[in-house]
This record gives sequence, C-alpha cells and structure tokens, in this order.
Amino acid sequence: MITTHVLDTSVGRPAAEVAVVLERDRGNANWEVVGRGETDGDGRLRTLMPAAATVAPGRYRLTFDTQRYFDRARVTTFYPHVVIVFETLPGETHFHVPLLVSPFGYSTYRGS
Repeated sequence: MITTHVLDTSVGRPAAEVAVVLERDRGNANWEVVGRGETDGDGRLRTLMPAAATVAPGRYRLTFDTQRYFDRARVTTFYPHVVIVFETLPGETHFHVPLLVSPFGYSTYRGS
C-alpha cells in the first residue's frame, strides 16, 4: 500500500482537497497511472490504491496539484505541482510518503 499526507507548513495545518496522482514507471519514460484521489480534511490520502493491492518493487511517482490548493486559498505559489519519485523494494508492503508544502518550498521524507 502507498499512502500520503500533505501538511501546509505556511499555516500549520493539514492541506485538504489536494489532488494526487500515483504512477508506476513502466520503463522508457512510460508512466502508468495506478491511483488517484484527494486528501481528506486531515490532509491524508489512504485510498490511492485498493486496500488489497500489493506494491510491486519499482519506481513510483506522486504528483500533487498544489496550484489548485493554493488558488483556493488565494495564495500565489511558485510550485504549481510537486512531483516525488521514489523506489520501492521487495519484501516491503507499506510506503508512506508525506509532503510538507508552503507557497515557496516543500520537503518530503519516508514516513511510517
């Protein structure tokens, strides 16, 4: 399972209704969409993949629509999208990839 959580560090609270797309690298610059959704009121997205889905080892890409999120707040942002590429390893079943975002910066890490 792959999950994410978005926190808006500029206001110190979760970022709700951030559209997220999850893709898997199929090689040769070919990315396949394997999930999509929006963060909930707590900034979490637990349903990018079906609950019974397994995560195949490989490279994945999360794309966050930060432009739409900041537009709703009437805030100018430098990053219209945040893209995070990460690699999953065999034998692991859960990957949590949080995003800390503000209008002019972002960071991420592997969560638990």
